[in-house]
Amino acid sequence: MGVRHAREYADILKDLTDAVSGINRSYTFFEMEKGEWEALADAEKSEVMEALADDVFFGLGEETSIAVGDGIVTYHPKRHVIEVTQGDNVSHVVRLI
Repeated sequence: MGVRHAREYADILKDLTDAVSGINRSYTFFEMEKGEWEALADAEKSEVMEALADDVFFGLGEETSIAVGDGIVTYHPKRHVIEVTQGDNVSHVVRLI
């Protein structure tokens, strides 16, 4: 299936990285403990979040929703967006076109 997009992937990845970075406990996606996450340098945390965004983007090609930490990332193909929610609130909308 895949996530259809017209924007440059690098731009989508940047926006999605920013979005998943705002999810509480997002590091648990990689089965990291809080102490492991806190021990990382800022540059390493940024790399982990970019890898997370990349994995989620490609995962959304198979599943329309993926749990990440305390949030959910959902692909809406008809609206051409990826939404990041925590609880009942949409925290980010990543446009695909």
